[in-house]
Amino acid sequence: MKPAPFAYHAARTVKEAVSLLGEFQDGGRVLAGGQSLVPLMNFRLARPSHLVDINPVEELDYIRRADGVLAIGARTRQAAAERSPLVRDQAPLLAEALGWVGHEPIRHRGTVVGSIAHADPAAEIPAVALALDGEVTALSTRGERTIAAADFFRGPFATALEPRELVTELRLKIWPPGTGYAFLEFARRHGDFAIAGAGVLLHLGPGGVDQAAVVLCGVGDTPVRARRAEERLLGHPPTPEALDEAAEAAVADLTPPGDVHGSPQYRRKVARAYVRRALTLALERARRGGRP
Repeated sequence: MKPAPFAYHAARTVKEAVSLLGEFQDGGRVLAGGQSLVPLMNFRLARPSHLVDINPVEELDYIRRADGVLAIGARTRQAAAERSPLVRDQAPLLAEALGWVGHEPIRHRGTVVGSIAHADPAAEIPAVALALDGEVTALSTRGERTIAAADFFRGPFATALEPRELVTELRLKIWPPGTGYAFLEFARRHGDFAIAGAGVLLHLGPGGVDQAAVVLCGVGDTPVRARRAEERLLGHPPTPEALDEAAEAAVADLTPPGDVHGSPQYRRKVARAYVRRALTLALERARRGGRP
């Protein structure tokens, strides 16, 4: 298959990219890694009239800590984040989740922010953004705005991003030292889209769990933050019974889609099992001071 005709534009700066997107109205799309957009164009499921390539924009290639958050620029490759000592130290949940994204050649081209903007409900990075109370920075000719990850994902491949906006940065909250983490998923083969995936963050205090985040992917129209599961954990000792109850609470309200890979009931059952496994692993790591 070949894409429909389009005009190609290589932006050299953020300002130029934003200006081009504003000029093309609703017909412009951003090219970063292209691991999702290019196949969609080849199958003519996406037909942008203008493609704005931000690969030459070096100022968008960074990973840095600032003001209690980990900031990742829009041109940063998934492989670079996966290997980054800063990511492994400050956001190990992201580093672990990145290992489940496709295959290594895909991660060498795909970008962290591109996965957020694509908003595949089975993708790992959007779920991590929810767990880490992420924020997306969007820039247009009208100015800059910050969108919480909890408000960003609207549906399958649908976000709060406006047509002429460029996502420039993802910011992730840094959890306290000693936080346990785990990201696990089930797919027919490694690299396939997740039938169900679960991410967990646990921090232990004197009375038990004092901070918790539980997220799922592949089980809804968007990534899911399992608040009821978190509520079951907070303020309580992390006993096996508490973990069982949290896993059950995580899937209680789920209405997963059904497809050739599994019925809604099957996806719910798998999701519960993987939340329980992720809770166990995160707890083990928390008891080791956050070490893998």
